Amino acid sequence: MSSLFDKTVDEKVQRAKLTVPRTSGRLVRIAGMTIEAVGVLAPVGATCQIEGAQVGENVEAEVVGFNNDILYLMPYGTTDGIAPGAKVTVLSRHGKGRIGEALLGRVIDGLGEPIDGLGPIDYTDTCSLDGFPVNPMERGPIEVPLDTGIKAINNCLTLGRGQRIGLIAGSGVGKSVLLGMLTRNTVADVVVIGLIGERGREVQEFVTKTLGRAGLRKSVVIAAPANESPVLRLKAAHLTHTIAEHFREQGANVLLLFDSLTRVAHAQREIGLAIGEPPTAKGYPPSVFGLLPKLIERAGVGRHGNGSVTAIYTILAENDDRSDPIVDIARASLDGQVMLSRALADSAHYPAIDLEGSISRVMSSILSPERIKLANKLRRLWTLYQQNADLIQVGAYEEGTNPDLDEAIRLRPEITDFLCQESEACVKEPESWKSLEKLLGSAEK
Repeated sequence: MSSLFDKTVDEKVQRAKLTVPRTSGRLVRIAGMTIEAVGVLAPVGATCQIEGAQVGENVEAEVVGFNNDILYLMPYGTTDGIAPGAKVTVLSRHGKGRIGEALLGRVIDGLGEPIDGLGPIDYTDTCSLDGFPVNPMERGPIEVPLDTGIKAINNCLTLGRGQRIGLIAGSGVGKSVLLGMLTRNTVADVVVIGLIGERGREVQEFVTKTLGRAGLRKSVVIAAPANESPVLRLKAAHLTHTIAEHFREQGANVLLLFDSLTRVAHAQREIGLAIGEPPTAKGYPPSVFGLLPKLIERAGVGRHGNGSVTAIYTILAENDDRSDPIVDIARASLDGQVMLSRALADSAHYPAIDLEGSISRVMSSILSPERIKLANKLRRLWTLYQQNADLIQVGAYEEGTNPDLDEAIRLRPEITDFLCQESEACVKEPESWKSLEKLLGSAEK
């Protein structure tokens, strides 16, 4: 049996069909963050304008779903000024992103509007926010090591140009500081930075302190803080990848820094639940688990090795839970992960990289056998000590029982010193390999 509300909506739908053109319609109701409109025909992803009660109070919204002739929209801003029966007009039927060389050195929002006070941007082209699809058989291989200037990554988790990797940790463990080190130290033609769903104060801090004037000149920053609408945060995520792909198509080696993938999942969760998607793992609807791999696959090496997007995503492990569903889906989709440890951070070991849970899946194909052997030995000694730390600290381990563990105990101070690094320091790859050879070479004598 249909409800009175269903009958009322059906009547409004029929009236809208008779009296309003399909390029415009009328607002039926607002339920939470969702706006329902009838009489207008538009696909998911289209941008619509909702007429305000007074001049200048128009609100832009995006189509996020539909049910028969009822469109579900979500506004980019607030719904203040919208009255019952407001006119809804289609502005654009497809999500578009504006691109161009003039983006370098600028800070923009999720709609591509500048927020740095430096005036308008001279865009040269527009393209779909779905980006530039690359046939997997046309992608070039990952074969060039990427120098990050961080010893623990260069020598134990070597990255390749065009790789996608995640920085996984709980809150307050040092993800943002490590991201800043990668921003300053990594060699790239263009740096594209997406600050999605984070605290608003961090945007200016990242631009002024972490990047600085020199770093900003070859960078594009896309910012959509936590107070923005979920559709705007999601749009900013797609725009970030679209801009990175644009520079890759020009043949540039792009470094994409994305903070954070978890906040994108939260934005999609807000949208999905608002339009009636069923919650699954930890309250996330199925659309979240379809979105993240699709977003990650947009990065990587370009057609036939022409240009690359090396992507580094931060992922929040809520309550330090490494089996969190977002951590799990990201780990399965990425080419490796850098796990950060709260225990190491609490002991002032920075960067707090936990070698036990970290891996680079392309390392074996871009390093020589000699360097792989050195890296594996360092990881083995570090892990062996970590696994027996309790026995060692209470004096329950007897020297001579395990020769490898004896070596790990003897070299522990030197290994810890090697893996630690000041946030302002940059150690280039050749120098760090020489230090590692010296450390482990002396251990073999």
